[in-house]
Parts: sequence; structure tokens; C-alpha cells
Amino acid sequence: MHRSRSREEGLIAILPQDYEVVLDHAQQLIADANHSIDIVHARQRGTDEQAERTERELLGGARQGVAVRLLSSPDLMDEEFAVEQSGSQRPVAIRVAQIPPIQALIADRETALVVAHAAVGRRASLIRVPEVMRTLATLFDNVWVQALPAGERLVFGDRRRAALTRRILGALQTSVTDEVAAREQGISVRTYRRHVADIMTMLGATSRFQAGARAAELGLLPPVKR
Repeated sequence: MHRSRSREEGLIAILPQDYEVVLDHAQQLIADANHSIDIVHARQRGTDEQAERTERELLGGARQGVAVRLLSSPDLMDEEFAVEQSGSQRPVAIRVAQIPPIQALIADRETALVVAHAAVGRRASLIRVPEVMRTLATLFDNVWVQALPAGERLVFGDRRRAALTRRILGALQTSVTDEVAAREQGISVRTYRRHVADIMTMLGATSRFQAGARAAELGLLPPVKR
């Protein structure tokens, strides 16, 4: 048991709090990856924001042929980077989902760099424990299949249309009737239903309630309080 515990402890390394050092480890993991790189980008914004390297800078060191997936929270989504990838010869697959604040990089499903915030501040760990790696990979895959591809994100348009769209999403989330929702928005029921149809199509929803719930999952609306 002692040997087993010592071996496992040796497969988990706590990194210094200096975020530049953490990013150095991330860059090395990306450069060494042979098959796959999965990234969760949902950190809390910190005081060292300006010191952080961007995804394009880090992923530029990935080897030819390595499959790269980036899972981002809505508020950290780099739209410009997503547009660049759509026309790239080696595109990074990017999806968006509402994720708890955490930063993770999984290389070849064998090594993970996980950064999270705790009461003592930012904590970064380098993990190579097989059982933990399998769990992390499974969690990533489960969120990935439910996430929205970056190219299909809801485009609100101008500020006025954005406000209307958010109000309609809120109505869908609470399941009010078309007549009540249309009256509250000051539009006809026919116009309201046309907006609903467009929103459902963009969100890939098969029901109005699903569209409201989907919007909450993607960070377009706050989750329903229970």
C-alpha cells in the first residue's frame, strides 16, 4: 500500500503559483503531444491577465497531425480565433459550453495540466495517474458532445435585436404562452413565433423549453433558480 501510494503521489506534481511557469508547462505538453490535445478554457480572470499567452500562441507549437479540441466558456470565447480556425488547413475544433471556472489541458490522454482556484489562490497540478486521466477524458467527452460548435453560436445582431432575443429566450425558459410573451415584447403573436422558430433552429432545439434550457447551458441566459 505504501509503494502504491508513493507511486501515485509521484504521478501528481503541484506546480508553482507563478502563472508564467504554468504556461511554460502547458506549452511543453502541447509540443510533446503525439495524438491529441484537449483544452478546457474556463478560468477566472486574474490580476495577471496581461501576462497570459493566448490559445493561438500556445497551440502554434502543436505537431502536424495532432487533433486539437478547445472547449471554452461563453465569456472567454475568442471569436477572432474561431474565425481564423474555420479557414485553417489544420483547424482547432472549438465548442462553447457553460463550464465551472477551471483550466485544463489533456495531452494524448496520458498527462493533464489542471488549474483551478481555491481559497488559497490559484492551484496548478500536473497529473499522470491513469485512473484520474480516464475520468478527466470521460468528463471532457461528455461536455464536448453537448457543447455548441463555435461556428453555430447564436448571432444576436444589433443591440436592439440582441435585447429582444434575450427576452424571448427568457420567455421560452419559463414556458409562458405565445400570447403573453408577444404582448410583453410589444410584437404580434405571428412575429413572436417567427423569432422563436429562428432561435430554435440556431440552437438546434426540438422544443421551446429545450431552447430555453439550451440557452442557459450555453451562458446566453442565467440558469433557472429552483
